[in-house]
Amino acid sequence: MTPRTSRVAAAVAAQVVLVGVAVWVPLAARVTGEEVLLRVQVADTYEPFADAYVDVAYPDLPLQPVRDEPESFDDDPARGTAYVPLTREGSTWVGGEVQRTPPESGPFLLCDDDSWRLRCGIETAYVASGEPEQLRRALLEGDAVAVVKVDGGGHAALVGVRVG
Repeated sequence: MTPRTSRVAAAVAAQVVLVGVAVWVPLAARVTGEEVLLRVQVADTYEPFADAYVDVAYPDLPLQPVRDEPESFDDDPARGTAYVPLTREGSTWVGGEVQRTPPESGPFLLCDDDSWRLRCGIETAYVASGEPEQLRRALLEGDAVAVVKVDGGGHAALVGVRVG
């Protein structure tokens, strides 16, 4: 093997590894995650279905942890990684109080608390233009359920939305 061939092979191998690292978290949640059902609704009511991707909110998950008002948004030491423990209530799951350390047992969501709301990787749902009007109405009225896969590390992937 010539030195040039070795360099090309090394570059290709590095790119394959980088792609694997980039897609591992959402893929791991989809492949190894436990399925949980969360009530879901449209977060943006101003033209919510202008695109196939819809910004969604979860009424049973905390929006943001309660904390004292810092002098500025960037000075708040309580921002960063957040964990939301999940407990089953009937057929759906609800989120508990936001924690700064992972729960010792049970499923939980690993979230980012650097924005105006918690980001757990499940804030956007795909609703094709050919979807039944019943699903669109259910999302607007809060009568839809998100099928979310959550792995052992709290990584989550939204795999579907269904009525009721």
